[in-house]
Amino acid sequence: MVFAAWGSWVARFRRPVLVCTVVAVAAAGIWGLGVFGQLTEGGYNDPGSESTRAAELVRDELGGQGGDVVVIYTPARGGVDDAALGRRVQDRLAALPPSAVTAVVSYWPDKLPQYVSADGKRAVAVLSLAGADDGEKLEAYREISDKLSVEGASLQLAGGAPLSDASSTLSTQDLAFAEAVSLPIVLILLLLIFGSLVAAALPVLVGGCAVLGSLGVLHAIAYGADVNSFAVNVASLLGLGMAIDYGLFMVGRFREEQGFGRTPAEAVARTVATAGRTVVFSATLLMIALAGLLLFPQGFLKSLAYGGLAAVALAALLSLTLLPALLAVLGPRVDKLPVRLPGRRSTRPAGTGWARLAGAVLRHPVLIALPILAGLLLLAAPITGVRFGENDERILPAGNPERQAIETLKADFPALSSAGVQVVLRGTGGAAPAAQAGTAFADEITRIPGIAAVTPGGSGGAVLLYTATLSGTDPFSDAAREAVADIRGLAAPAGTQVLVGGTTARNVDSLSATAAQLPLMVGLLVGATLVLMFLAFGSLLLPVKAVLLSALSLSATFGILVWIFQDGHGAGLLQVTPAPPEVGIVVLMAAVVFGLSTDYEVFLLSRMVEARTRGASTAEAVTTGLARTGRVISAAAILLIVVTGAFALSSVTTMRFIGVGMIVALFLDATVVRMLLVPAVLKLMGDAAWWAPGPLRRLQERAGLAEYEDEELFPTVSVGRHAAPDPAVGRPAVASAAAAAAAAAAAVPRHASWFEPPAAWPPQPESRSDSPAVPVSPAASGSPVASVSPAASSSPVASVSPAAGGYAASVSPAGPGQFSTGAPVPGGVSSGYPVAGSAPLPAPSRITLDEPGTTTVPVSPPSPVSPASGGPTSGGSATADFEADGQPVTVDLASRVAAASSPATPPADGRADTGAEDQERATEPDEPGTDTTAILELPSDHQEPPS
Repeated sequence: MVFAAWGSWVARFRRPVLVCTVVAVAAAGIWGLGVFGQLTEGGYNDPGSESTRAAELVRDELGGQGGDVVVIYTPARGGVDDAALGRRVQDRLAALPPSAVTAVVSYWPDKLPQYVSADGKRAVAVLSLAGADDGEKLEAYREISDKLSVEGASLQLAGGAPLSDASSTLSTQDLAFAEAVSLPIVLILLLLIFGSLVAAALPVLVGGCAVLGSLGVLHAIAYGADVNSFAVNVASLLGLGMAIDYGLFMVGRFREEQGFGRTPAEAVARTVATAGRTVVFSATLLMIALAGLLLFPQGFLKSLAYGGLAAVALAALLSLTLLPALLAVLGPRVDKLPVRLPGRRSTRPAGTGWARLAGAVLRHPVLIALPILAGLLLLAAPITGVRFGENDERILPAGNPERQAIETLKADFPALSSAGVQVVLRGTGGAAPAAQAGTAFADEITRIPGIAAVTPGGSGGAVLLYTATLSGTDPFSDAAREAVADIRGLAAPAGTQVLVGGTTARNVDSLSATAAQLPLMVGLLVGATLVLMFLAFGSLLLPVKAVLLSALSLSATFGILVWIFQDGHGAGLLQVTPAPPEVGIVVLMAAVVFGLSTDYEVFLLSRMVEARTRGASTAEAVTTGLARTGRVISAAAILLIVVTGAFALSSVTTMRFIGVGMIVALFLDATVVRMLLVPAVLKLMGDAAWWAPGPLRRLQERAGLAEYEDEELFPTVSVGRHAAPDPAVGRPAVASAAAAAAAAAAAVPRHASWFEPPAAWPPQPESRSDSPAVPVSPAASGSPVASVSPAASSSPVASVSPAAGGYAASVSPAGPGQFSTGAPVPGGVSSGYPVAGSAPLPAPSRITLDEPGTTTVPVSPPSPVSPASGGPTSGGSATADFEADGQPVTVDLASRVAAASSPATPPADGRADTGAEDQERATEPDEPGTDTTAILELPSDHQEPPS
C-alpha cells in the first residue's frame, strides 16, 4: 500500500523529515510576511466587461473622473465661500506630493457648482491617486490621508481608496482578534477530546505551520498575479481549520493504534494508511472545489482560490509529513502531561450513544427523513429572493468615519458618488461626438424609468461623459439594474459608441460573468466528487447521494444567510446593515461548504464501507460507521466552528457573513444531515446503496483506492453471522491451525462481495446450533468455555447463543493482561470470520447487547464437549442479566480466560491438540488489535441475509 509505505518511510526518517519540514515552514513564513506589502483591494470586476472598458476609457481620456478620494470640507463657521478657508484648502492640496497625487479638482478657486452641496454647507475636492492598480493607489492614499485637514473646517474622506483602506485595516485587526479568541478555545476543546496537553497541542501546531507556509505561497504568487488582501483571511481560516481537523483524525488514530501495543513506527504506518488516506481524499475534494474559483474572470475570486488552495494543500501535506514525524518521535509520550477532568471516565463502551442513535434512525427512517428534508427545503426558500451586490460602505460598522463620509457624499453630492451610472460616448472617427448629439442622447436617458437626472461629467479627447443619477438609493435594486439595461438598449448616436459603467453596471457585468462560468464550476465539483467517491467506495449511488445531500445542506445554509443579511431578520442582533451579498463571497462559501460536506461524508462512509466489505448488512454497516465516526465528526465540526465561527465576531460584514455561514453549514451538516439524514436514506436505499456494475467494480478494484483497511497489513479476526470469510487474517499459534487457514484461503475470496452473500455463507452448522450452548470441538480449546444458556454456571469465557436472544459474542486475548470482545451480532459463533465493522477500541471487560424483550438468562459453561454429540456434560453457576424492558444489557466478562480465539475446527492434519498446544495457545499473546469491539444496535425489522 502506498500510504502505508509512506508512513513507514516517514517513521524511519522521522528526524530528517521533522527538521526539513520545520526549516521549510519557518523560511516560508518569514519570507511570506512580505506579502502584506503586495496585496490589492480590487479584482471585483470582469476585466473584459463593458463597465470595465468604460472606466478605463474615462481614466485614459479624462484623467479619472470621480477620483479615488473625495475630500469633504465642512466649515466650522461661515460658509464654503469664505476666502480665507479657500486659500488654506488650496495651499494644503498644492502641498500634496506628486508621487502620490496626480490630479486635484476642487470647489476652490473656480467655485464649480457640482462640487458644492445644495445647501452650501459643504464643498469637496476630488483627488486622483498615482498607481497602476488598486494596491498602489491604496499605498498612495495611506501616504496622504493625514495631510488633508485644514484649520476651521471638519474633514471627511470618501471614495474607493478610503473604503478599501478601512475594510482592509478592520479585516486585519479582526482576523488577529479571531485567532486570539479561537486558538485558546480550540486548545481547551482538544484537551477535553484527548486528555493530554501534548496530544492537544499537535493539531494546533500543524495549523500554525499551515498558515505560515500559505503566506509564503501567496507571496510567491503575488509576484506574478494580483492577490486580494482577503486571500490572507481565507488562508488563515482554512489553513488553521483544516489542519486542526486533519490533526484530530491523525492523532486520534495514532493513539488508538498505540493503545493496542503497536510500536510507534507501526502505529504511524497504520495511521497514515487509514486516517492519512482519508485526509488525502478529503483534501483533494476540497481543493477541487476551491480550484473551481479559478474559472471565473474576477481577480478577487482567483485570489481566494490561491489562498484556499495553498492553505488546504499545506494542511494535508503537513498532516502527512510533519505530524507523522512528530508522532514517531513522541511515541507513547504523546500522552504526556495528562489533564484529568472530572466526569471524563464512563463505564459505557465507546460509541454506545451513537449506536443507539443509529438504531432509532434505522427503525423509523421515513419518519426521520421526511421532516428533515421538509425542514431543509423550508430553510432554503429565501434563496428565491436573493439579490447579489458588491461590497460598499454598508460592510463597515455604522459609526465608522469612512462609512459616514460615503453616506454624506451620496446624500449631498450624488453626481460624485459611485452610485451613479456613467454613460460614455466615444466618437468612432477619433474626435469627440458633437455636443448636440450628446445632449439629445442625455435627454433620452432622462426619460428612462429609475433615472432622476443626467448631468455632464466632462469631455476630452474622443469622449463625452454623462452621469445618470438613480432615483433610488440602492444601486443593486431591480429598478437600478433595469435602468442600466434600458440605457444599454438605446440606439447610439451616429458615429459614436456608447459604453455604460458605474457601480450598478459593474455589478450587472460581474453577475453575468459569474453566471456564465458557474455551470463549469458546478460540473467540475459534481464530476470530481462522483469520480473520486466512486473510486473510494465502489458504489454508484453513494456518490450521487452525497452530492444531493451536500447541495441540500448548502441551499439551506444560503437560505438562512439571505434571510439574515439581505432581508434583515436578526440583523440588529448581529449589528449588521442588511444588504445584498457579494457574489464572490457567496461563490467562495459554496465551494468551501460543498467541500466540507463531502469531507465529512468521506469520513462517515469510509467506516460504513469498511464494515460492508467484511460482510455486514446495510443496517450493521450504518450503525458501525456512525458508532465509529460520530464522536470524531462531531468533535471536528465543533473545532472548525470555533475556528471559522470566530469570524462572526468581526466588525466587517463580509467576515461576519462567512463566520455565521460556516457555523450554520457545519452545524447542519455534521448533525442533522450526516448523523440523521444519511443513515435514514441509506436504510431506505438498502443494498442498492452499495451497487455498481461489474465492469465499473473491476475498474475501481484495479485503481486500488478502496476506503477500507487491508487485512493482510492490518488483520482483524473475530466472529459473526455477517462477517466475510478471510482466511488470510488468522495468525494461529500452532502449525496445524496455520495449515487449516491456508486450506481455507484457496476456497474462499478475500473479501465478501457487496451485493452477494459471502462465498462461505452461511456459517457451518455447528456454529448455528439451536442447542442451549454453542458446541466447540476438542481442537478448539482445552480450556473451559462458557455459553449463555438456561443452565447456570460461572465461566471465564462467554458466548451468547441464539437461544439467549439471537446474539453471538466472542472474546479473545488482545495482549498480555487485556482482552477484546467481538461485535455483538445476530447468530452463532463461527471462528475465523472477521466481524463486520470491528472497531479498534480499548477492550472492555463488559459487552453490551441490545435485544428488546428478553428476560434474565443464566450463564453456564458447557461441560467438556463430545465431538460426536456436541452436548454438555457438566455445568457451573453464573448469570447474565437481560432486562425485560428492552434496554441494553451488560454481560460481565471480567472473569473470562483467553481461550475464545482458538480455531473452532480440528487441525488440518487430523490430530487432536495436545495439552501443551492448549497451554501455548492460552498463554501466547496475540498481536494487539487482532480482535476489536463494535457495538451494533439492530433495528427491529432487521432481516437475515440470504443463505
